Amino acid sequence: MDGCRMNCELLATCSALGYLEGDVYHREPDCLESVKDLIRYLRHEDETRDVRQQLGAAQILQSDLLPILVQYPQDKVLFDAVVRLMVNLTQPALLCFGKVPADATSRHHFLQVLSYLQAYKEAFASEKVFGVLSEKLYDLLQLDWEQRQEEDTLLIERILLLVRNVLHVPPDPTEEQRVDGDATVHDRVLWALHISGMDDLLKFLASAQMEQQWALHVLEIISLMFRDQSPEDLAVLGQGQAGAEHGEDTRELQSLRQRELAEKRTRALQRPYRHSRFCGSYVLQGLKAIGDRDVVFHKGLHNLKSYSHDLGKEPRRVPRRRQAAPEAEVPHRSARNVRLFLHRFCRDFLEGCYNRLMLLVKEHLVREKAQQHDETYYLWACAFFMAFNRRRGFRPELVSETVGVRAFHFIEQNLTAYYEMALMDKKEAVTWARRMHLALRAYQELLRTVQEMDRSPEPAVRDSSQVIKSNIFYLMEYRELFLTLFRKFDETKQPRSFLRDLVETAHLFLRMLERFCRGRSSLVVQSKRVRRKKQPRAPAAPQPPSTEELQELWAGLAPQLQACLQGEVPLPEDVVPFDAASETPVEEQRAEALLRIQGCLRDARVPQALRLLRSARDVWPEGDVFGPPNAGPPEETRLLQDIFFALLPRESVALGMGGLRFGDAAAPQHCPIAEHAPPEAEEPEEEEEAEEEEEETVQVSEKEFNFHDYLKRFACAPVVRALVLLLRGYPRNTARTNHCAARLLHRLARDLHMEPLLFQLSLFALFNRLLHDPAAGAHQELVALAKFILGKFFALAATNKKAFVELLFWKSPAAAREMSEGYGSLREGEGAGRSRAPPWTPQEEQLLRELYWKYKEVEGSDVAGAILAQLPAPGRTRRHLVKHLVRLGLIGSARELPRQRKGTRIVLWTQEQEEELTRLFEEFRGSDDVLGRILQHLTARRSRARVVDKLLALGLVATRAELYKKRRRKGQDPAPVPGAPAALGQDSSEDGDSEEEEEDEEEDEEPMEGPEEGAGPGLAQRLHQEGLAGPLRWLQSCLRRTAEDREEDGASHPAPLVPLSEENEDAMENRRFQGLLRRLGLRPPESEQETFWRIPAALTPRLLRRAAASITHRGPDPSGSPQGLPEPPQCPRDPDPAASPQPPDSESEEPDPSPPQPHTKRERDLDSEDEASGSSGPAVPPEDEELQPLGRRKRIRRVEEEEEED
Repeated sequence: MDGCRMNCELLATCSALGYLEGDVYHREPDCLESVKDLIRYLRHEDETRDVRQQLGAAQILQSDLLPILVQYPQDKVLFDAVVRLMVNLTQPALLCFGKVPADATSRHHFLQVLSYLQAYKEAFASEKVFGVLSEKLYDLLQLDWEQRQEEDTLLIERILLLVRNVLHVPPDPTEEQRVDGDATVHDRVLWALHISGMDDLLKFLASAQMEQQWALHVLEIISLMFRDQSPEDLAVLGQGQAGAEHGEDTRELQSLRQRELAEKRTRALQRPYRHSRFCGSYVLQGLKAIGDRDVVFHKGLHNLKSYSHDLGKEPRRVPRRRQAAPEAEVPHRSARNVRLFLHRFCRDFLEGCYNRLMLLVKEHLVREKAQQHDETYYLWACAFFMAFNRRRGFRPELVSETVGVRAFHFIEQNLTAYYEMALMDKKEAVTWARRMHLALRAYQELLRTVQEMDRSPEPAVRDSSQVIKSNIFYLMEYRELFLTLFRKFDETKQPRSFLRDLVETAHLFLRMLERFCRGRSSLVVQSKRVRRKKQPRAPAAPQPPSTEELQELWAGLAPQLQACLQGEVPLPEDVVPFDAASETPVEEQRAEALLRIQGCLRDARVPQALRLLRSARDVWPEGDVFGPPNAGPPEETRLLQDIFFALLPRESVALGMGGLRFGDAAAPQHCPIAEHAPPEAEEPEEEEEAEEEEEETVQVSEKEFNFHDYLKRFACAPVVRALVLLLRGYPRNTARTNHCAARLLHRLARDLHMEPLLFQLSLFALFNRLLHDPAAGAHQELVALAKFILGKFFALAATNKKAFVELLFWKSPAAAREMSEGYGSLREGEGAGRSRAPPWTPQEEQLLRELYWKYKEVEGSDVAGAILAQLPAPGRTRRHLVKHLVRLGLIGSARELPRQRKGTRIVLWTQEQEEELTRLFEEFRGSDDVLGRILQHLTARRSRARVVDKLLALGLVATRAELYKKRRRKGQDPAPVPGAPAALGQDSSEDGDSEEEEEDEEEDEEPMEGPEEGAGPGLAQRLHQEGLAGPLRWLQSCLRRTAEDREEDGASHPAPLVPLSEENEDAMENRRFQGLLRRLGLRPPESEQETFWRIPAALTPRLLRRAAASITHRGPDPSGSPQGLPEPPQCPRDPDPAASPQPPDSESEEPDPSPPQPHTKRERDLDSEDEASGSSGPAVPPEDEELQPLGRRKRIRRVEEEEEED
């Protein structure tokens, strides 16, 4: 239907309603049908809400609907239809459009609908309209439940919705520019609601036992009634304190007058006593202009102090995304009669309705009977009415329903949920911030109520307060809440009022906690820590019997088998080889039948084996896998013998259980069963251990609380930055807000002795403005703080000339301590100084020069590596060494000393090296680890594969199996090897640590478009040792969850990595952790609009799962080879240049206490990591290499394979 015809139909429909003659409205005969037509038109309007706009422009509600409602309330059908139509017309604009439109056209329609709603609200400011609604609602509520029809219930709900819609309309700031105390449209609507008695009906609905279903409607209407009111102002009203209110206005006016007089006096002092005929120009010496000359000043000298280079420039425009968030509500003081009515309503509501209504609402919220975000009305009611009760003569029994540990828990849960959603939903971050502000206000009021309970004269109330505080201070979530909110405060998303309430609540919490700790010798609190719980290893696969044992066992089974074939022994009838209901494929069930037959034979259960063979032959006749259909005893005997001696795949689970999985098969070539077994695969040359699964568990413990240590958590740049931002508006802040901010800064500076933490230029600019403020006398506490901080700064600047440069940066506690105690003072202590390299002494610099000139001329040598190995001082890295060489001028840049690739330096063997290899082989021939000892004492470092090839070429060994390491059981001491060192050298550990650190830093700078094959485990292991196990598990879970989501949705979108805990946030700022993210293919933020790292859409679920598996701590070999399948000793495989050999062993799960093998450069890096992280646990002897983590040994093998490929 086109717009012109729609307008004509609307006009005809509206004309058929009736007409107004004076104060009397005459309805047409088709009035009811016309109202229904309008409802139908509204139901089918387009996205621009054209029907709603046309009805609003025609003022149908003001000229037709309201007169019909007032004059024809006895017509029940017409009254019901008109109420339905008005509920639809007064629907909030946000519900009509979903959200505030961004484009100009849709926004215009949105504002147009909003203007019509504001006109509707003004029309509802009538006592007659609310009188009719109240009377009709009263009549409906008089009906019992047996007499109340469904239409009556719907009409009650529609009347409540109509009142809600009218009160929800926001004010028009351009039309209602009134001073405090003047009646606005909202005030006139409230007064009409009060005169009609609607407020009494609302209190009845809130307290009646039979009207529980309207609890949320009533609470929503009450919250809209008190939208612009202050509970503190309403509480003191009507108690003979009108003079106090007037006095407060007088004091504010006097303060403004005092500021004006001070400014006038200052201008008078700046004006010269007589007029100077020479009003010319001055040259400001020492102040340069745009060129090289001094600035020429063309004004009087009294204006010199206000000179700035920015004079005459256009102010810099702030982008919209960086503008401060607007305030959600503008405070307004209503007319006195309206405030008196609201005061009485609050008093009656608290005494008769509050506890019951809040109980019902919370029950609806917990059972999810409410609509989405209805908990915001509950949070508002907690904050408002508890504040009113606290200021109006505190009575704890009136608010007992919302005072307790459960109330704290409910509010903290919602506050945390809003905080997480604000981080994830960036488009709606402002809306989530408003909800978070409501929860914060409720939390603040709960703390103030508990504080008032401490001052109560009743012992029972004080005891209840102590119980609540002990529970709140005991749990870690409540103590960490304010630190989290401070760290993530964003002035572009959260308004200044949120920061004000946050500072006041944090100050109140700290003061209550400090007093609670002061009266006790010790306080035990809860502490939570994420721990890794490892699943027990799967039992080792049993060692298959030898050929001699099998032949001896078969010889014993032969008579019993002949008896069964001849029918002398009955065969069981309950043996079934195939399960049709099982999900296991048929081929796997056939392989399982072979295993079951072999197991029965080796367990001496010949009748079961023979019956299983014949049953399997009937199930799988094709291919004669279990023999031909007419097989006789000789054929069955030969077939059972082949199955008995076959090498079939087995796992650590017991045979005979359903769902048995099979891996690689290595059946002999002469066995006819071999071709029906799974395809043959290569045996792993290195023994696999069972996978250890790790579960992330939260370990809850208790510790003694120290308030001083807890206060140190607030000594960080985000907290100081937020306090400075709040104090910028100190003239507009209340006295309590300025006191709370100043007290927090005083705690950081004076109590913690961290005055340098406040040495910041923006704070000093604020102090300068404060000290030159004519009305500074009203802010004596801030003035005292400013003088104290400035005095400390200038005292420090006398000894530390770099203090002026430090003003430009926000500082951490470590930087503040170095600033006061001297730079480098933490290098021998705790804190950030531990990771710094020691300073270079003149003797070390001279040694560095000598070593550089010594190794510079050696062709093909790694100069930096050779120098690093000769330096006596530990803690040096290759990066530090190269930087200092550049600083000394010995090299031009770091590119002159590139890192040489591993495995490509030494290729040919000299005669001396061959003689040395022969001597070492003869020396360590009887040791448990011949190859390891040789590699450890070999002068020229070579890979394991090249040493093995050379030993084979020299004829010293015949096969690789002779070089396998001999394993021992646990508790068995290894045989001492002459000449073996007791421990690895420290130089190699330091060298490995430094080189791996630089490798990580260099590789971090290379972006990756996909997960690098084998790149994650090495760096992940290092991050595990650095204490980042929790963030790694979080990253792994994110990758797996994203993979599952992409498989379910069938589409891929970039997924952000949102750290929700402080530990994960710190890890995301770690450079090595970021390097791991790049290696896994994750993308960093590309612009200022992005904050988090993202999982690209190009990563498939398979790649995501592979990346997650690569960072698993001590995980299985990514090759996916079966575990617990040792290589048969009698059939060694051909030498494989791409894999390192592994000896056979019957005890696959037992560690070997033999001495460690010498390692390549990468292996020494891993050794140094274990030595560095070994201080936190029990010391491990360096000889027990097999006690090292499984994942580390596998990484060593992969690195060796890469070297061999090079």
